[in-house]
This record gives sequence, C-alpha cells and structure tokens, in this order.
Amino acid sequence: MHESLWRAVAVFRVGALCYAGVLIAGNFDEYPHPVAGWLVLAVMAGWTAASIYGYAAPQRRGWPLLVADLAVTAGCLLASRWVIGPAGLTEGLATLPVAWIAGPVLAWAVSGGRRRGIVAALVIGATDLVVRAQYNQSAFTGAVLLLLAGVAVGHVARLAVDAERRLQEAAEREAVTRERERLSRGLHDSVLQVLALVQRRGLELGGPAADLGRLAGEQEAALRALISTGSPATAAVDLRTLLGRYASTAVSVATPAHPVVLPATAAESVVAAVGAALDNVRRHCGPDARAWLLVEDEPEAVTVTVRDEGPGFPADRLAQAAGEGRLGVAQSIRGRLRDLGGTATITSDPGSGTEVELRVPRPVQRASIR
Repeated sequence: MHESLWRAVAVFRVGALCYAGVLIAGNFDEYPHPVAGWLVLAVMAGWTAASIYGYAAPQRRGWPLLVADLAVTAGCLLASRWVIGPAGLTEGLATLPVAWIAGPVLAWAVSGGRRRGIVAALVIGATDLVVRAQYNQSAFTGAVLLLLAGVAVGHVARLAVDAERRLQEAAEREAVTRERERLSRGLHDSVLQVLALVQRRGLELGGPAADLGRLAGEQEAALRALISTGSPATAAVDLRTLLGRYASTAVSVATPAHPVVLPATAAESVVAAVGAALDNVRRHCGPDARAWLLVEDEPEAVTVTVRDEGPGFPADRLAQAAGEGRLGVAQSIRGRLRDLGGTATITSDPGSGTEVELRVPRPVQRASIR
C-alpha cells in the first residue's frame, strides 16, 4: 500500500504538469516575459521526470531528494512573480506551477507522515503568499488546502506503514506456526518418546541412571515448550511441570494450585539451578537424603526453595571453596540466577541442614507504543 501512494504521487505530478501547461499555453500572451514561462514549464517537466525516477526506489527517498524537490518547486513558484508580473497576479492569473506545487507536499507526507507534510505545506504555502503579495481570503485558501493535503496524506501514509508492518508480522507468525507444526509432527513420535522412555527407565533403575533420567525429563519438557510456542526465548511455560519431574521418594515437591508461568529461558535456568542444588544434596548427604522443594508465586517474583536434612556446613565454607577454585555453587546456582537478574541465598549451619532460596523477578510488561 505504501508503494501505491508513491505511484499515486507520480500520477498527480504528471496530471498537475499537464494542467499547468494548458494554463501557460492559454495565458502566455499576457505575460511580460512569455519565453521565460515556457522555460519554467520545461524545468517543471524535467523535474517531474527526475522526481518520479528518484522516488521510485526506496533507497533514493532520502533528505537530498526531498529538499531538492521542495527547492525546485519553490523556485518555479517564485519565478511566477517575474514571468507573470504583479499586475497579472493581481488580475487573477494563476501562478505558473498552479496545482503542481502540491507535489513535494504529498511526497514529504508519504515519506514521513503528518509532520513532514505540514512542514512542506507551510514552506510552499508561505512561498505562494509571497508570490501573490496579497493576503486576502482567496490567497490563504491555497495555503490551507496544501496544509490539509499534507495532514490527510501523511495520516494515510502512516496507516499504510502500520498496516504493512502488521501484515509482515502476521506472515512471520504464520510461517512460525507452520514450522512448529512440522517439527511437532516429526518430534512427537520420535525424540519426545525416546526422552520420555529414558526418563522413566532411569527413575526405575535408580543410581546414576536416575540422574540420566532426570536430565532426559528436563530436555523433554524444554523441547515440548519449544515446539508448542515456537520461540524458546519468549515462550511461557509452567514452572510446576518442569520442577515436578524432581519429585521422588526422597524429594517432596510443593507448588501452588495455579500455573506458575515464566519465560522458557528463565524457567530452564531455575530448573538447572534446582538440579544443581539437589545434586549437592545427593553428593554431600547421600542418595537417600530427604529434600523438600517449595515453589512460591508472588506478583513481583517467583521463589523456589530447596531444603535438606543434611549435616550442613560452616558459614565460610562457600567462600573458602570459591577461593580454592571450586566454583560449582557460584556458577551452577548463583551464576544462573544472577544472569536472570535474581538472587540465590544459601543458608546453612552445622547440624541443621541447608536451605537454598532462588528468587527470580518477573519480567516487566512493556506497553506497546503507537
């Protein structure tokens, strides 16, 4: 639609040029300098061809062409005062360009909307008033019409740009949907089933196989989120579903009754941090150690707490481990939460177990600007 407006401007220029030629041919014998009138018409014809060619390509619709368009039109309009003379203009003879002066106003409006259209209309309208040297009702009518044309065409041009953008976004969403459906058909009966089988068998076998099953379950959930929403960065997933896979005889999982929705990337990082915390429980407290997983859904953030019944450790143990180059907790847990803009608080005392609190802020919803 936007390109159609540029073609309409080109058609208007040709039509306005023809009209100006008819009036010059009918009035040239009344001009003090008739030959100059034909020269101005030749300039108008040449610039009409040049502007149509220039505006035909988007890469040429920049400020140089727009300013030149305005300058050439204003120059042709100013020449009317010398060619026609003050007496002829006072008697009511039309200026040399006549309606052709609206060409740059329309071009500026199409290129930049209402504001540019208003600027061009004010420049050309002021030039027209200078040429006529009359400030009556008739003189102001032309300037007002130019101003209205700039506003109206600029508004339509802005609507056209918005419509094209929405159409492109709709086409992209449709393409994503088709690709997602294709992936879903191909993956449902192959990869997802294999991951589900690995998870189930790993939990049944226990030991190292249980860790393999847990990882397979995480990847299955992430893959399902990807093919169901199209984009892993912007997809919204229920954190309860991902964390529920950690539930076992040794791990108790408590979640709200309603979905706890987070972007997929954030949810995956939280799940990975929880997995690292549970791995530490098994490593330092034994495979049969009890652990409790609690999910709290708040308006500003989501908090996941992992608590165990292990022996605990001194308060300076983590700082000592980081100083020795052992960065498991720092990177696997705190690092992931830091990347999300959240916090990871680890509390432990000898003989009282360990508590890991992961707090993830909800992303701010930005209002769309129109």
